[in-house]
Amino acid sequence: MGGAAAVTRAVPGSHRAGSALSLPGEELLSWLAVEKGRSPNTLAAYRRDLVAYESWLRSRGQKPVASLDHEHLDGAGVDEARVDEATVAQYVAHLRGAGLAPASIARSMVSVRSLHRFLVQEGTVQVDPTQDLKPPPVPQGLPKALSEDEVGCLLAAVTGGGPAQLRDRAVLELLYGTGMRISELTGLSLSDLAVEDQLVRVLGKGRKERMVPLGRYAREALGAWMGPGGRPVLVPAKWARRADSDALFLNLRGGRLTRQGAWGIVRLYGQRVGLDGRLSPHVLRHSCATHLLDHGADIRVVQELLGHASIATTQVYTKVSAERLRAAYESAHPRARAAGPART
Repeated sequence: MGGAAAVTRAVPGSHRAGSALSLPGEELLSWLAVEKGRSPNTLAAYRRDLVAYESWLRSRGQKPVASLDHEHLDGAGVDEARVDEATVAQYVAHLRGAGLAPASIARSMVSVRSLHRFLVQEGTVQVDPTQDLKPPPVPQGLPKALSEDEVGCLLAAVTGGGPAQLRDRAVLELLYGTGMRISELTGLSLSDLAVEDQLVRVLGKGRKERMVPLGRYAREALGAWMGPGGRPVLVPAKWARRADSDALFLNLRGGRLTRQGAWGIVRLYGQRVGLDGRLSPHVLRHSCATHLLDHGADIRVVQELLGHASIATTQVYTKVSAERLRAAYESAHPRARAAGPART
């Protein structure tokens, strides 16, 4: 991570006045943004985790290690805050005591570890107290996919031909039909559509592009949304932001549809069909993957479709499908059920 200070100088205002995060923390975020191309959402998560970590150190009367610069180090470059492995372990215990889920704790520790590694590689401190610290285990939960009938009811709940309804139908069809993430959907531009080739270009995590096929229902919903009664109706006389003019999905004010706006669409129709509490954009993604595998799709194809960097992530869905297969078998086969009264 060498040269982060130079990167920070190349990004004006990277250390904002009044920011709760220390200067080296801001330098780390600048390096992640410029050199690694991390998304704004990822950077925001790092910031939240690091601000919480530094605040906890302050509450213990310790100077946050991230606030140290050369003025706070002695001649040997020793860390005055003396944050060691035990300190970080106590922070993990603090997060557990606060009721955070294991996945949230593990994500927080990724941010903390990145900061300490950054400080060592920049020569600010000599020792990384997280080097030998194992992250807390994260139980691998199974995705809660909808049944195909539930998805059908959800998609049928969008009635009417107004621009909002045409947009909502296209949003739901695209989320389920392609399995894309909600941030990927709201980031789509008109130039990403290749309707003649029945494809859409998706910009995923790490700014990696992938081409995703559009099924018949998704194409029809997009065609209606792009038609005279859909998107053109919401186009404003003057764009508030120039970049919004190329947005595929617009809100009712004529701006790019946000993640929160798309979330609201999914929640609205989930409530209409009794799926509130169970439905989220990510559940539609889970459902897409599970149903593909249920119908015999190759796991490598599903990996490519969803943009998973590792096949291990996609393999979770094979376990879901196998368990659904077992449940169906045990409920249907007379020799699979538990012993009961003999039938005549």
